[in-house]
Amino acid sequence: MLRRYVEQILNLYNYVDGLVITDKNGYIEYYLTYRPDVSNLREKSILRKHILEVYPRLTEETSSIMTVLRTGEPIVNQYQELVTYEGQILHTVNTTMPIKENEEIIGAIDVSRYVDEPYERKNISITFKDNKEERKLYTIDDIITNSQSMKIMKNRIPMVAETDSSVMIYGETGTGKELVAQSLHTSSHRKNKRFVSQNCAAIPDNLLESILFGTTKGSYTGAENTPGLFEIANGGTIFLDEINSMDIGIQSKILKVVEEKQVTRLGSHNPVNIDVKVVSAVNVNPIQCVAEKKIRDDLFYRLSVVQINIPPLRARMEDVKALTRYYIDVFNEKMGKNILDVDEEVEELFARYSWPGNVRELRNIIEGAFNIVSGRIIRRMDLPEYFVEPLNSFPSDQMMATQDDMMFEEGFSLDEAINSMEKNMIARALRTTRSQAEAARLLGISRQTLSYKMLKHRIEK
Repeated sequence: MLRRYVEQILNLYNYVDGLVITDKNGYIEYYLTYRPDVSNLREKSILRKHILEVYPRLTEETSSIMTVLRTGEPIVNQYQELVTYEGQILHTVNTTMPIKENEEIIGAIDVSRYVDEPYERKNISITFKDNKEERKLYTIDDIITNSQSMKIMKNRIPMVAETDSSVMIYGETGTGKELVAQSLHTSSHRKNKRFVSQNCAAIPDNLLESILFGTTKGSYTGAENTPGLFEIANGGTIFLDEINSMDIGIQSKILKVVEEKQVTRLGSHNPVNIDVKVVSAVNVNPIQCVAEKKIRDDLFYRLSVVQINIPPLRARMEDVKALTRYYIDVFNEKMGKNILDVDEEVEELFARYSWPGNVRELRNIIEGAFNIVSGRIIRRMDLPEYFVEPLNSFPSDQMMATQDDMMFEEGFSLDEAINSMEKNMIARALRTTRSQAEAARLLGISRQTLSYKMLKHRIEK
């Protein structure tokens, strides 16, 4: 009965190393460890045993589980030195909570992080997950395709996954780079270890450095002993997305970590050995990134031992129908609906569209249609306005000719025509991307230029 709480807890917390559930008397009902390399305890050997039998040096007063069962109050981020009945010493930071039904305590649940040294990491905390984070990782079965080029890439993933070689993924925004990165992890011998992902464009450079490498107490004001993502991913995979947005100075430190297989926290002189498969991604041609000095050439050669290129959706239009069907099934399940398909007109529109936002744009359009569709078939009226109005989408040659005629008929000057086209393209890019940074990259301009042009055209996002 108590096992049903496991998924709720795992969905709530970040980077949990171990989890124990006991009944109201302290007998173990469930045990899970993600670090069998650290803890020798196994569920089959401790199930149904009392928590004080497993950790004989604990007492009713010093055991966080027994205290919580007695008081009904949670204990958050408590450092403990635990000695198992086999004599193994474990240093942990634990958060323990009562499990209640109808205000009655029926058990306790304890989540823990292992720490390196007895007192070095007392300030580590078990943090809540961002609500957007999904615990379930993608596998190669989640790559939906009818394209021959994508099938070749899909077949290569298990081969690349079995080695420790670094991998660089190149694909436009929205093509599914994270999907490929997670598939590399779940296809590998590291699949039972951690997959840690970080978008390098989303974090300021000074903060990114501490996130990647960790900090020691006193290294700067407010700094505590905190592991970085390379330490957290030890034994598993780290995915560095949009690495071309990373400061060159940090890139040199990444190179040192990858080459030496050691990481040193900020403010420390003691390197920590790590075993991590490094997967990186860029949304601009990596050769262009090197030429423009956005990626150090030595780092590029070190990270691109294997390079995986994801073709844009416009280059594999045979996937549009399969992906449409897939996302209809996804949102039927998620929203509790029973949409059957898109009608022929929508299918034709999808087949003619250039998909500048790639698979992500297709997914967003299907999701948007699910919010307003009135029947069981998605029709043109259910699509976003920009998608069905040619002036608001990136134009083809034929569309540009039509627009030129309209502009001359309406008496547009050249400047007015250029401004109108620029405004529409910017608005279109902002609607199909998640951030101004992504929109700027899609348009091939800097973020500062985009901000200026948005102000000029009075465009808000």
